[in-house]
Amino acid sequence: MPRLSEVIAALDALWPPERAEEWDAVGTVCGDPGAEVGRVLFAVDPVQQIVDEAVELGADLIVTHHPLYLRGTTTVAAGHFKGRVVHTLIKNDIALHVAHTNADTADPGVSDALAGALDLRVVGPLVPENGLGRVCELDRPETLREFAARAAKRLPATAQGVRVAGDLDALVRTVAVSGGSGDSLFDAVRASGVDAFLTADLRHHPASEAAQQSPLGLVDAAHWATEWPWCELAATQLDEISDRHGWGLRVHVSKTVTDPWSSHHSSNGAPN
Repeated sequence: MPRLSEVIAALDALWPPERAEEWDAVGTVCGDPGAEVGRVLFAVDPVQQIVDEAVELGADLIVTHHPLYLRGTTTVAAGHFKGRVVHTLIKNDIALHVAHTNADTADPGVSDALAGALDLRVVGPLVPENGLGRVCELDRPETLREFAARAAKRLPATAQGVRVAGDLDALVRTVAVSGGSGDSLFDAVRASGVDAFLTADLRHHPASEAAQQSPLGLVDAAHWATEWPWCELAATQLDEISDRHGWGLRVHVSKTVTDPWSSHHSSNGAPN
């Protein structure tokens, strides 16, 4: 079996840490570089449910998209939920590695996986300078209503589901996609000339302004749902590396829904 340091070197080659944003916290959170790794679990969030799943699975390494500690901390006491995560990891000899914005801008990366989940054809990056997001084409035009239904069907189920803004009967031929929070990308989306934008966490004012300035269709899915497809892509990439090196790694993708919202109730008379 490979050492943790060897597996981390392979992951860093896929998602170079120097490509992460300055504010980000990527890389190895805990783990002995010399420890052997036989089983790896990929997930979006480094939360207790995922760590407990890794313990039950017998995983030696968890790779998550979201950081555990994005800001500074003064304690890892087990009385705090993040401290309890760290305690559980160390007690069970499980390493934790994070690939966040360095996976967002990778090629292939988070937005490629999102496009793939919807069977969209990627034609280029949304933001060429840093490779963030993707501009995609549909195999055939469909209405915004149909495209939103496609997203709802293909992405993992969440309480939020998919919200839509725009003319539901407008034809969609080209789409910009960005896994995770995407309303900072509206300028790039408008410049790309696409018919619709699929992302997550769209806030009221940016979405309202975008709707007023152009006929752009907006499809807003849950943050977790737009990033989960990356876990499957990343697991496949590590599987291929393991095969090349003869490591024999057993690679798994968590199906545990760690989206924080647990229920959704439509307002009386709300449109479907």
